[in-house]
Amino acid sequence: MLAMLVMLVFAYNLSSTFLNGKFVEEHMPMPYAVTLIPGDGTGPEITTATRRVLEATGVLFEWDVRQAGAEMLEKHGTVLPDDVIESIKQTKVGLKGPITTPVGRGQRSANVTLRKKLDLYANLRPAKTYPGLRSRYENIDLVIVRENTEDLYAGIEFQRETPEHEEVLKIIARTTGQTLDPNSALSLKYISALASRRIVKFAFDYARANGRRKVTIVHKANIMRLSDGLFLATAHEVAKEYPDIHHEDRIVDNMCMQLVQKPELYDVLVLPNLYGDIISDLSAGLIGGLGVAPGANIGSHEAVFEPVHGSAPKYAGQNKVNPMAMMFSGVMLLRHLGEREAAHRLERALTQVIAEGRYVTYDLKPRPDDPTAVGTSQVADAVIERLLRK
Repeated sequence: MLAMLVMLVFAYNLSSTFLNGKFVEEHMPMPYAVTLIPGDGTGPEITTATRRVLEATGVLFEWDVRQAGAEMLEKHGTVLPDDVIESIKQTKVGLKGPITTPVGRGQRSANVTLRKKLDLYANLRPAKTYPGLRSRYENIDLVIVRENTEDLYAGIEFQRETPEHEEVLKIIARTTGQTLDPNSALSLKYISALASRRIVKFAFDYARANGRRKVTIVHKANIMRLSDGLFLATAHEVAKEYPDIHHEDRIVDNMCMQLVQKPELYDVLVLPNLYGDIISDLSAGLIGGLGVAPGANIGSHEAVFEPVHGSAPKYAGQNKVNPMAMMFSGVMLLRHLGEREAAHRLERALTQVIAEGRYVTYDLKPRPDDPTAVGTSQVADAVIERLLRK
């Protein structure tokens, strides 16, 4: 009789207990559904390492693994099959490894395609120094908010010696009086009030939600008076809705100099697409390089978290590359899910490993040829060991 009772209890549900003669339902936390895109090149290695450390936080995940990258191009004619997009639309959250953009194949990058199809209009790039990183600076804590959908990077271009190119040249000559060289390609820069307003609101909302002190609007409105002028004017209008947050504006070339000379004066920067790309990489250089630079692309409904470095295919399968950027992207993912305590513990574990300097990859050693450098999976082991310390 006792054996039968034990079997019934076990078969009922592992999330239930038998107490005082009654089944008592335990409320187990529901796992978070997340689309996991390993990518190609070194992507699968750093994705596996990041998945391990995220699971070690104790947060439950239900991973929907979807393939994208060079192999998919051969099979499906695209590096980003439709099922990847559909999965993210279902889960609302993605964690993505780097994906190689084929050169000379007429393929738009997977990142650009994701942003377009899911309208991931905000690119979020923190840049923070940690003890142990090789950097000329200390105490940098910047957040770059880059508009993702417009500007020169929208990709509206006209190839020379095509009917469309000739038509655009005629329109420019008729409307501006300027005759352009017919042997030149054209790119169209456009900035709208709608996109400008929502990215600036995103920056101020982020600043308010995360206790940030200031938002700096970055532009080139002194030269691009109409396009960047619209961005700047819209940004100042939005800023009036946030009287609790200080705001200012800087011309982009001056902003580059300011960040090199006195980065500690800045907090949240909001920029159009092209300037945001440049300033993001500059900021990564200030903190020690792309190996520790996380990123996220966020829209009104979905968000995708990823490292900002490339896929480094020549190192694929060598257990060599630094997974920290993707792990810090995992920290951002946890915060996005509302798991702030787990995010704090993971960030602390990462910073402890960096500060100790023992279990880090070659790029975080004083010399790249340091024989004590460890591999990708060993970094994950070290981070997990610190996560599990009591």
